[in-house]
Amino acid sequence: MTVPAPAHAAAAPPDAAGEPAVLLLRLAGPLQAWGYHVTANNRRDTHSEPTKSGVIGLLAAAMGRDRDEPLGELLDLRLGVRVDVPGTLLRDYHTVSDYRGRPLPQSGVSAKGVQRPTQPAKYTHVTSRFYLQDATFLAALAGPRDLLERLDAAVRAPAFPLALGRRSCPPTQPLALGLREGELARVIREEPWLASKRARKQHAARTGRERGVSHPVYTATTDVSVTVESPDGDDELRDAPVSFDPHARRFTTRRVCRDWWEIPTGFPKADLEPDPEPDAEPDTDPAAHDDAGHDPFALLDR
Repeated sequence: MTVPAPAHAAAAPPDAAGEPAVLLLRLAGPLQAWGYHVTANNRRDTHSEPTKSGVIGLLAAAMGRDRDEPLGELLDLRLGVRVDVPGTLLRDYHTVSDYRGRPLPQSGVSAKGVQRPTQPAKYTHVTSRFYLQDATFLAALAGPRDLLERLDAAVRAPAFPLALGRRSCPPTQPLALGLREGELARVIREEPWLASKRARKQHAARTGRERGVSHPVYTATTDVSVTVESPDGDDELRDAPVSFDPHARRFTTRRVCRDWWEIPTGFPKADLEPDPEPDAEPDTDPAAHDDAGHDPFALLDR
């Protein structure tokens, strides 16, 4: 099911649709890791986009809430995530051992709650951690304006260090983009593209190659993947937090809609141009595209 994104219009009044405001966050950094599926200790996966538990956890940390504190009003926020730059998957290789030279314990425990040594003895354990690298997301949260104003201020001056999923993944700035008026879907669709300068150059170069021309093509819009929380959604995610208490962590499901939307790129008007006519002889010199970065699939398009 597609969430209808209204066309450009005047900002909605503060009490429209029961959502007086939308808080926007730019989630970008060298690495991100949004845990989703429950996996064994030797493998930690990441979801392809920020989870609600991860975003709510970031906001709770900014407000200075301890893990065992109730999440309260944060649970009622509606979340929308836009994938501006999907990034690439990174696998980080780890080994674990006991510094005392003892065999590693088993994952299970005895009836007395004691972990036994591995049999046969195992002294080194191999683990894998997966991350998203060079990704950029727009996270939009809809809710009461007074709460969102407090969250916006907290994110700009957080009580605890903030992370993009795992503690080893600090965000780059700017993180808080402020509040917007209007309905959640419309705000997500109208916010300009958040891609970095390098990603924009790569996009323009790739578009030029796809259209058969020898120069970058800067378009007024681009298509991005969007996930919006909606009670009428046709997909279900189990990433809505109930409690972050280390001794009683609980999550529940939420309904979402997934779609591809056309959003403004924000390129200067001077760079925009109509669809060009293909060149008679496309440029095959790889050096012509060095400024946009190496694309290993470039030759497959020729």
